[in-house]
Amino acid sequence: MTQEFEFSDELVELRTMVRDFCREFSPEAVVREAMESDTGHDPALWRRFGSELGVLGLAVPEEYGGDDAGLVAQAIAVEEMGAALVCGPVLGTVALAMPALAALTDDDAKRELLPELCSGAKLATLVAPLSDGTLDVDAVTVSATATDGAWRLGGEVTQAPDAGTADLLLVVATTDEGPALFAVAGHAAGLTRTPLTTLDLTRRQAALSFAGTPARLLATGAEALAACARAALVAGVLLAVEQVGGAQRMLDITVAHVAARKQFGQAVGAYQAVKHRCANMLIAVETARSAAYHGVWALQDGTDDPQLAASLAKAVASESYAWVSTSAIQMHGGLGFTWEGTPQLYFKRATTDSLTLGTADQHLDRIAGQVLDGLVRA
Repeated sequence: MTQEFEFSDELVELRTMVRDFCREFSPEAVVREAMESDTGHDPALWRRFGSELGVLGLAVPEEYGGDDAGLVAQAIAVEEMGAALVCGPVLGTVALAMPALAALTDDDAKRELLPELCSGAKLATLVAPLSDGTLDVDAVTVSATATDGAWRLGGEVTQAPDAGTADLLLVVATTDEGPALFAVAGHAAGLTRTPLTTLDLTRRQAALSFAGTPARLLATGAEALAACARAALVAGVLLAVEQVGGAQRMLDITVAHVAARKQFGQAVGAYQAVKHRCANMLIAVETARSAAYHGVWALQDGTDDPQLAASLAKAVASESYAWVSTSAIQMHGGLGFTWEGTPQLYFKRATTDSLTLGTADQHLDRIAGQVLDGLVRA
């Protein structure tokens, strides 16, 4: 167990390495080119994150192809990728699929599937109803049937992150014995993937249709539910630190803009109202950073209730990122909302992030329920 918010020299070096790599190989021009491509990301760049930098499997044990550096290290990498708006399946592969697989007891499946995800050679995502940040078993729309020992899936899913290009789909489906988790190849027979039009072009989503699609059973019952629950918690805190990275970048860009932009013969940043807004943006960023990394540490070291810490991280980070990105647009004036401007890209990511894995209101309601219920029982 490490002291919370105590970043070792290795973690500081990791942050610098990922930041420098993103600055050189994923600047805004590359992001814009990737988000308008057919796949929505550059596969070669994604593989470099996995094989060259080794930052995709930082929280995965070494025996399964990862680095076993811990969730805090993974969060630092994700924060810097969020700051750069890296186009790639960060949410689907790193935040959802890999934690779900790592939580399974099937060592053979983990040894087979995780290494290629850690190296960036393959992409994956978790297909499960997690709209409020937890698995809603009643909302599962895929069913599985076994015939002669072979499983096949049927049903439709209206929305799944990074599902359009995933090589592996981890699908929650209902069986006669209850919910189960299955592995489906991205180009399996009977699988239809329909790309969706999204507000945030840097993060793709797709609708899925299963029609007698062959699947591999990974886990059933309580184990399947536990794997999805763990994935939802990890994804929640990683999404929170990604939001921190984006909010910090918006603050930095805004401060640089108001320092250089002149009005009536002086820098816009010299006006008191502008100074106050920038100061409030800083407070929002730091508040989100504290909540997000508390959530990460809680999941890594078990220092707090995981659901409570994850909900707090997601709620605070979502509200902060949305407010900071909106303020950035306002502070940039007419430049803020144009297609050529930078703030609109982060505003769109902030908007979609705030609706992913539960809204701030949903998480605050969950926090209130846990805390108030505890007070009533006491």
